[in-house]
Amino acid sequence: MPGRGEEGGRLTIRAIEAFLAVAQHGAIAGAAQQLEASPSTVSQQVTNLEAALGVRLVDRAARPFALTPAGRLFRRRARVVVDELTKARAELAEHRYVDLPELRLAIIEDFDAEVTPAVALTLARLLPDCHLACRTGPSHSNLEALTARAVDMAVATENDLLPGGMEQHPLLRDPFVLVAAKGLLGAQAEPLDVLRQAPMTGYAAPQLMQRQIAAQFRRLRFDARPRFEFDMNDAVMAMVAHTGGWTVTTPLGFLRTPRFHDALEMRPLPFSGFARTLSLHAREGSLGELPGRVAAILRETIERETIRPATAIAPWLKDGMRLLHGEQTDLQAPAAATEPTAPS
Repeated sequence: MPGRGEEGGRLTIRAIEAFLAVAQHGAIAGAAQQLEASPSTVSQQVTNLEAALGVRLVDRAARPFALTPAGRLFRRRARVVVDELTKARAELAEHRYVDLPELRLAIIEDFDAEVTPAVALTLARLLPDCHLACRTGPSHSNLEALTARAVDMAVATENDLLPGGMEQHPLLRDPFVLVAAKGLLGAQAEPLDVLRQAPMTGYAAPQLMQRQIAAQFRRLRFDARPRFEFDMNDAVMAMVAHTGGWTVTTPLGFLRTPRFHDALEMRPLPFSGFARTLSLHAREGSLGELPGRVAAILRETIERETIRPATAIAPWLKDGMRLLHGEQTDLQAPAAATEPTAPS
């Protein structure tokens, strides 16, 4: 019988989870990858479990590993144990945040008219006794508030400036687009030549979005510097309309200013496409499962209130503007990637 290990021969949840992972993959390496642990740790946990039970569970001589008759019997019970623990954790997490007295949210200003109120109403139903304090602002301001503990969660552009100890829940891939005065880009004109001659309006330098735009221009060696800069999206769109010029923004920025749509048009970028990732940020572990729940509510609302209206106006956005569900994301698309071309 295996000797007693670091767990003292006791039954532990970690050991049961390691056993189930080995049973699923038939190998220590696959189980270790699933559990994000070292192979030696997983092997030791299974050995400890066998010591606690007094039986062999895994036939290590088989390739792939096979369960012994005792192992097959125990696996059925082990699954029940882990399933019940998962349910218990979810119920405790639910109880922990249902009684929150206050929840403070900072949400990117692109969502202030449609998404933020809808999310607040949904959260009010989820947290009936909680005071909801919502503020809107640019990404850098929201992240500063989160770092200073002035808010509990922040929706902002994902970036590498956030300090450690934060969890991120990706929400939306928001591609950059060209917004130009109607008539500026004729059908026969070379777009880049036109843009070099027309006045560009940009966002104020502190904004993370403007940093991304400037970095992309440097990579492309596209010499375009804003003649005007504003820290408010409405002012950017107004100046583009008044000067007959152009700007680089995102579909969210264009959607927020419907009163200028008669004077403006949104098009794909005439050079390599790139995008920003909007994510929900929170201090790691501070609110249990609540950030994930809020992120799910945000995605559902973003789909309804922003993606559908944007793709109705510009169907070519369908592949570029999309929800993100926790997958790996990059701040910049590869240089060779381009946004879809608008129909002529």
